[in-house]
Amino acid sequence: MHDITDVQGVTRLSMSFPRGATDGMKKGASVAIAGVCLTAVHHGAGPEEEHVDFDVIDETLRRTTLGRLIRGDRANFERAARFGDEVGGHIVSGHVFGRGEIVSRTEVGDNLALVIRIDDDVVPYILEKGFLSVDGCSMTIGQIDRDANTFSIHLIPETRTVTTLGALKVGDAVNLEVDPMTQAVVDTVERVLAERRHEG
Repeated sequence: MHDITDVQGVTRLSMSFPRGATDGMKKGASVAIAGVCLTAVHHGAGPEEEHVDFDVIDETLRRTTLGRLIRGDRANFERAARFGDEVGGHIVSGHVFGRGEIVSRTEVGDNLALVIRIDDDVVPYILEKGFLSVDGCSMTIGQIDRDANTFSIHLIPETRTVTTLGALKVGDAVNLEVDPMTQAVVDTVERVLAERRHEG
C-alpha cells in the first residue's frame, strides 16, 4: 500500500507494483487486490516502481479487508485474465463472498497449514478438496470441521513465497470467494429440496 486518501468522499487506494507488472494497463482495467475486483482510475510510474490508484466505496470497505489496509501493507494482486491465458487454478471473479478469520497456523518444515473460521452462510459451500479463493489466491480446501465452522488450507513453499498468505497470523481476517459452480449446485439442490418439502 503506497497511500490512502479521500477524494470527494470516496476512499482512494494507491498501490505500488513492481516494474513491469502493470505493462499495458489502462484506466478502467480490472485488477484484483487481496481478492477484491477493483477498477484502475490512474496509473503512474516512478523510478523503481509503478503506482495504480483505485477508488473504493464504503460498502466494499465494510465487506472486505480493504478497509483495514494501512500504508506499507502488502496485498496479493492479479490482473484480469485474457483469452488464451493459462488457467492455473479455479476461475474467480473478485466478488468477495465473505470474510474468514485465521484461528490456527501450524508449520511443518517449509509447509504451512492455516485453519480459517467462517460465518454460517459460507459453510454450505465449503467442500473437502473443493476450491476457494483466499485473499485472491486459489486454494484447495483441506479438512473441514462443520461443528466449529472451520476449514484448513495447506501452503507449499512457493505459495508462501509469492503471496501474502504465509505472513498471516492468528486473528487476521481474509477475504473469501467461493467457487461459483459449487455455489450454483448447492443453491439449486437446496431450492429443489425446499420445493419438494413444501409440496409434500
